[in-house]
Amino acid sequence: MQNYRKITDSLLYIGASDRRLALFENIYPIPRGVSYNSYLLMDEKTVLLDTADAAVSEQFFQNLAAGLQGRSLDYVVVNHMEPDHCALLEDLLLRHPAAMVVTNAKAAAMIGQFFNLDLQGRLLTVKEGDTLCTGRHTLTFVMAPMVHWPEAMVTYDITDKTLFSADAFGTFGALNGNIFADEVNFDRDWLDDARRYFINIVGKYGVQVQALLKKAATIEIGTICPLHGPIWRQDLDYFIGKYDTWSQYLPEQKGVVVIYASIYGHTAAAAEKMAALLADRGVKNIALYDASHTHPSQLVSECFRFSHAVFAASTYNSGIFTPMETLLLDLKAHNWQNRTVALIDNGTWAAQSGKHMRALLEQMKDITVVSDTLSLKSAMKESQTSAMEALCDSLVDDLHVQPMKVSDNINKEAAFKLDYGLYVLTAREGTKDNGCVINVCQQVTDTPQKIIVTVNKGNYTHDMIMRTGRFNVSVLTEHAPFKIFERFGFQSGRDTEKFANCEFNVRTTNGIRYIPKYTNACISGLVLSTVDLGTHTLFIAQITESILINNEPSLTYAYYREHIKPKPAVAGTDASPRWVCEVCGYVYEGAELPDDFICPWCKHGKADFIKQ
Repeated sequence: MQNYRKITDSLLYIGASDRRLALFENIYPIPRGVSYNSYLLMDEKTVLLDTADAAVSEQFFQNLAAGLQGRSLDYVVVNHMEPDHCALLEDLLLRHPAAMVVTNAKAAAMIGQFFNLDLQGRLLTVKEGDTLCTGRHTLTFVMAPMVHWPEAMVTYDITDKTLFSADAFGTFGALNGNIFADEVNFDRDWLDDARRYFINIVGKYGVQVQALLKKAATIEIGTICPLHGPIWRQDLDYFIGKYDTWSQYLPEQKGVVVIYASIYGHTAAAAEKMAALLADRGVKNIALYDASHTHPSQLVSECFRFSHAVFAASTYNSGIFTPMETLLLDLKAHNWQNRTVALIDNGTWAAQSGKHMRALLEQMKDITVVSDTLSLKSAMKESQTSAMEALCDSLVDDLHVQPMKVSDNINKEAAFKLDYGLYVLTAREGTKDNGCVINVCQQVTDTPQKIIVTVNKGNYTHDMIMRTGRFNVSVLTEHAPFKIFERFGFQSGRDTEKFANCEFNVRTTNGIRYIPKYTNACISGLVLSTVDLGTHTLFIAQITESILINNEPSLTYAYYREHIKPKPAVAGTDASPRWVCEVCGYVYEGAELPDDFICPWCKHGKADFIKQ
C-alpha cells in the first residue's frame, strides 16, 4: 500500500522508514529506527531526488508509482552515492528506461563502482551552479564535498526555495506519520538523535560543513528536505544554528560530562564522588556515564555537547581500560577540540591509564587538561578528598561558576514595580473545563509565532495543560470586573466547577473555552516544551489560533491593584499589626492572626499571610 505525503502541491515525500534495523552503518545503535527520505517533484517534467535503501524497496516503489499517477519518470537526481540512498538506482532505471540520471562527475564514477550500468545517453553531468528547468521549477546544484562523502552535492529549487540537503540536516529515527519537524516536539523527541547523527556521521568534517553553511547563507531557504529524519519548514535558523555550533566544534552547553571506565566499581565510585562535588559547587549541568554500558556514539555526542569533561579510567594491561580507550580514539577520529578536561586514573600496583589518556588528548586540538591527574590505588581514600576537591575547583574556576548569594535585603514590594498583564488561562481535559488567572504571557518569536506562559504548579489548570499540551489565553481589559478574578483566581478547579452558571460558553478550534467578554483577544497554544521553575512551570507553546475581539486597553497588574481590587477591609479592632494576604491583598488587622483563619476573598489560609 502506498504511503506518501504532500510537502507542497508539486512536491511529494515518497520515502520510507526502517524500524527493524539495529545498527546504522552496522555500527551505530538506532533503537528508534531510521528513515530513508526520497522526494518526487511533479512538474512538466517529473524529478526523483534520490532513491532509498534496499531494505525499504517495496514501500519505496509503491510510493513512487502512486506519486507518478501513471506518468513516466524524466529525471533522477543523485545527490549522494552512499548505498542507503542509491541502492535502488539500478532497479529504478530498469523500471523507468527513459529516465535521465542527473549528478556530478565524482558521483557518476561511483555509479560505475556500485553497479554494472550503461548510462550512455542517460547521464546529465552537472557542476557547481548548473541549472535544470523542469517547467515551473528550476533546480540548481551546489557541490558539498566531504559532507560527508567527496561526491556529495545538494540541490536547490529556486522556485519554491527548497533545499534538498543530502545527508546534511539529517537525524536518526524513523518517521511516525509526522514528516515535518514542526509537527513534533523536536527538542524532546529528536534533538539527541540529530546531535548523535551529526557528530558521528558528519562531525569529522566540520570545515566542510562550514563551507556548505556559507553557501547556504547566500540563498533564501524556505524548506530543508534531508535524506534522514524530519523536514524543516519552520524555525530553520534554529537547526542551522545547531549545525553551525557543532561544525565549529563549539560546546552546545556549558557543563560537565563525567565518563568512567571501571572494572570492579572503585573508579565508578570516584566518578560519582566527583560529580557530587561539582554539584556542591553550583554546577547545574552534569551528565554521568559508564563507558562500559553506553555506546561510544552516545558518549562522543555528549562530549561534543558539553564544554567540560572528566575522564576516569582503570589501568588495564598497563594501558587504558578498553572502553575509555575506544572513546578517546573515537573523539580523536571525530576531531573533538576546544574543550577542558580533568583526568582520574586507577591502578592497584601501577596506575598508568592517566598518562596514556593525557597522551591521546595531546594529539587533539585545543584540549586543555586542568591540573595533575588524580591517581588512585585500588580505591579512593578519605585522605584523597582534598586532592579531588582541588581538581574539582579547577574545573569550576574554568566554568566561571559563581555561587548564588541571596541578600537578606529583599523587599517583596519591589517586585510589584515590575508591571505585568493579567490573563485568564483556560484548559480542557475530557469533559472538564477549567481556568485560572496568570500574569505571565509573552510572545517570544514571530516566525512561527511562539508564546510563553508561566503557571503555578498548585493550579489545577497547570496539571491539565501538562497532560493535554493545549490551552487558551484570554487577554483581560481594563473593563474586567473583580468577579472575573473571584471566579477564576480565588478558588480551585479541583473542587469547583469554575464555568458553572457562566455566560461564557464559546470555544476555539481546539475545543477549549475562552472569555469573550472583558477581553480584547484570545490566543490558543500548543505546548512544545516546558521548563521547571520550582514552584511554577514555564510552558513554551506555538500559537495555533488567535482571535482579535476588540481594541480596548489590556489590563496591567498595576491597574488591577489600583482600580479593580477591593480596598483592604478591616477585620479586627486592633490597628497594629497588619496581616496581608499575598494572594489577593486582603488585610487583617489584629494582634494575632488565628491559626484557622481563612481569607474571605480568596479562601487561602494563614500560611499565605505576611505580617507587616
